[in-house]
Amino acid sequence: MNVLGIGGSPRKDGNTDILLAEAMKGAKDSGAQTQEIYLRDYKISPCLGCHACDEKGLCVQKDDMQKIYHNLAQSGHIILASPIYFYGVSSHTKLMIDRCQCMWAAKYRLNKPVSGKGSKRNGAFISVGATKGKNLFEGARLTVKYFFDAIDVIYHDDLLIRQVDAKGEIKEHPDYLKKAYELGRQIAG
Repeated sequence: MNVLGIGGSPRKDGNTDILLAEAMKGAKDSGAQTQEIYLRDYKISPCLGCHACDEKGLCVQKDDMQKIYHNLAQSGHIILASPIYFYGVSSHTKLMIDRCQCMWAAKYRLNKPVSGKGSKRNGAFISVGATKGKNLFEGARLTVKYFFDAIDVIYHDDLLIRQVDAKGEIKEHPDYLKKAYELGRQIAG
């Protein structure tokens, strides 16, 4: 069983990267094969809204998203990590999610299976936001739930952390690092 970790932060080695690394360590320590990708390392164009994917369930754009489609379809479980920007996921994360419209079309318009795994796949969402706003994660959580649904992943759990902003500040909160590690173990198990 493998676990795909997707880092959606534009800031290398920032708080969400650190938490994702802990979660992936937990998954690996549970015996899972793991792979991490960081969306900032990929060239992804925005969705054109052309609806060409309605015909075959494939995106007509040829960019780095083609590599990511394969990873999304072949992974056993997924852990998505994104900071909060204006009460939503980062632009890198949103670009990837929007480009999964073709996977939604394959599933819901063409009745094609998205994953070759054939079994229940779980997903987790890790997010960090600078403020203490009551609804800080609501928009992002809803987006991730629908993204997971489109790619045949069950929204299993999340780790949502408020009032952490400075690069690396999460290291001052070992309890959150432990929760990330345990989330990875849980997803892999």
